[in-house]
Amino acid sequence: MASEVLLTVSRDEVERAILDHEYKNALDIQSLLVDAKREGKAEGRTESLEQAARNMKAYGDPVEKIISVTGLSPETIKNL
Repeated sequence: MASEVLLTVSRDEVERAILDHEYKNALDIQSLLVDAKREGKAEGRTESLEQAARNMKAYGDPVEKIISVTGLSPETIKNL
């Protein structure tokens, strides 16, 4: 009788460990997806600002104005 109870408890602990592991993996994947989404948005914003700076540069706007509008560094604007 005691050995059956021990086996049941042991199986429950193994199942709980497996479920905990699966749950942790799901949270890790969700976290990675959120981070990737944030990085993608940041890259998109940077690309948009760079394109705006390119356009302003093409129209002959001064670098100081481009910096104030886009917030990009003078080096970044120079390299566009």
